[in-house]
Amino acid sequence: MISKILIANRGEIACRIIRTVKKLGLSSVAVYSDADANALHVNMADEAIHIGESMASASYLDFNKVIQAALVSGADAIHPGYGFLSENAGFAKACSDNGLNFIGPPEISIEAMGSKSAAKEIMQSAGIPLLSGYHGDNQDPDFLQQEAAKIGYPVLLKAAAGGGGKGMRIVESADIFHEALAAAQREATNAFGEQLMLVEKYLLQPRHIEIQVFCDQLGNGVYLNERDCSIQRRHQKIIEEAPAPGMSKSLREKMGMAALGCAQAINYVGAGTVEFLLDANGDFYFMEMNTRLQVEHPVTEMITGFDLVEWQILVANGLPLPVQQDQVPLMGHAIEARIYAEDPAQEFLPQTGQLEFLATPAESEHVRIDTGVVQGDEISIYYDPMISKLIVWDKDRGSALRRLTKALSEYHVAGVTTNISFLHTLSKSAGFKDADLDTSFIQTHSEVLFASKNENMPLLLAVASLFQLQANQQSSKAAANDPYSPWAHSNAWHMNEPNQQTLNLTFDIDSDLAQDGTTFCVKAEHTGDNNYLLHSELGTQKVYGTLTSTSTGDQISISVDGRSHTLNIARSSKDGTVSNKRGFTIFIDGTSTKVHLTPLEIGSADNAADRAGLQAPMNGKIVSVLVQAGDIVSAGKGLIVMEAMKMEHTIKAPVEGKVLQFNFAPGDLVEGGASLLDFEATEV
Repeated sequence: MISKILIANRGEIACRIIRTVKKLGLSSVAVYSDADANALHVNMADEAIHIGESMASASYLDFNKVIQAALVSGADAIHPGYGFLSENAGFAKACSDNGLNFIGPPEISIEAMGSKSAAKEIMQSAGIPLLSGYHGDNQDPDFLQQEAAKIGYPVLLKAAAGGGGKGMRIVESADIFHEALAAAQREATNAFGEQLMLVEKYLLQPRHIEIQVFCDQLGNGVYLNERDCSIQRRHQKIIEEAPAPGMSKSLREKMGMAALGCAQAINYVGAGTVEFLLDANGDFYFMEMNTRLQVEHPVTEMITGFDLVEWQILVANGLPLPVQQDQVPLMGHAIEARIYAEDPAQEFLPQTGQLEFLATPAESEHVRIDTGVVQGDEISIYYDPMISKLIVWDKDRGSALRRLTKALSEYHVAGVTTNISFLHTLSKSAGFKDADLDTSFIQTHSEVLFASKNENMPLLLAVASLFQLQANQQSSKAAANDPYSPWAHSNAWHMNEPNQQTLNLTFDIDSDLAQDGTTFCVKAEHTGDNNYLLHSELGTQKVYGTLTSTSTGDQISISVDGRSHTLNIARSSKDGTVSNKRGFTIFIDGTSTKVHLTPLEIGSADNAADRAGLQAPMNGKIVSVLVQAGDIVSAGKGLIVMEAMKMEHTIKAPVEGKVLQFNFAPGDLVEGGASLLDFEATEV
């Protein structure tokens, strides 16, 4: 029987596995790279072993190092989590060869599903419905383009290995096929080590429905209901829910039995997920099978009451499944939102930086948070930028959705741009409330999801002004020997002159409330204890309020023109401290807004290259340059390709103009904000 488990992973999934290992009274071993030396999963485990440099290829993806760590620690089993080595048949075999129990399916099952093209051939033989496409070995670009023409555009290019939306491109027409193919192959090679691609018909506006299956070593298998994973960006899920809205009992049973058929076709053991595309007519088509625990497994746990990691360990020990199919419950509704360090306003580009401030909603039977970070941790370029998974549950979808919206409004992060504001807006949108779901939901509803919310600006300005005034006052009083002396107050007190201060407040907004860098000049007139008249370009506001400082942040109670609000604020600075009065973040209505003082004399013209958007949008690596210095290019022409966290981003010409010179070469690492190239716009 298993007694000591090494977790061959990091972040939130490693922490999640460790919790169940501890619950079962077993011992846990963590592994870590240079970047993760002080990570949460390292501190949670009973012991931890260093396995290499920060790059995943030199640590978490090097299964020889992982195997050696397991042997040195005396572990008798390895849990791979998801990602990294979880679907590597060679790793599963290496575990077996070294006498280690691999908590996952047999290597032959992993191998069968490891290639999407081979998987589709198996499923076709098993009678599982498939979309039309080419899944062969001929990878000649011209041949693949011919196959795409036979299928009919639009088509989907998809890496045969791996998953997670990497190595995928939608191709609308033949003229962009080669460019899209090259990009998908680069991304696939970087993420999975091979560039084999398949081409299949792209189904317009389908739903993404997946079935959780579980099989033991004795031939028993069950499906644990379904999940709707249609809300995606970059072909990656950000919202998952169970059960799927509008799913009939008969369709659930039909898809569930088909999923079990997939598992039985490859003699599957353990936790697996079969993914389908579902069209408006109720017809479904096999996409792929993930031979591992899925990121979104918590929503299945919430509606069944089962601990799937515990099941994995039981099955690995050779024990039977705890229930039969007719004993699988379906209780209420659960929704998971993935909290990422990314910028939705910039095509969801991954972001890096320090979590200067982190406060989460309280956990309960209705709210669960799976995370692998704490305040002060760094979101680096080396790994997926997920901060946590926020999971909510209630008796029905409407109630669960209300809990999701509230929990997102209570999730506060400062120091790095996140998708929390976007998720909050999405959760309140009519389309999502009405379950108008398909894989193009974000594009279809972009006007609503990315709409400006300038109506909050007056409140933001009032809160920022009052906070700055009272923070200044607190600081001055603390530094004075006599807190009641007028010299202890930073309120512009001058004998025989009006009691007035001038503040220049700059708002760096990641939530579309206004443009980044919007600066307001506020003249604050002190009219009594905690009372002010604020004069700005937005008009005059009558403000009263108090500031309460705690170890977990600041809370401000404010009345603006007779309307009361209570909001949370985090003090932050560029060096990562949470004590600098000149920088702070306001959390309001699910959004976060960074505010800082700027000198009154500030004012300089923006750099033309900045306006052109030719700065690096993120920390990352230059993959390739697409044109040459001296070229005249049209607006929208791709100029340079960057990669971060195994995802590519193409920098395009904002207007027609001339490329003067490149400041970096392929392979160079660049910091976000660096000027990538010199560009001269064509004179109109």
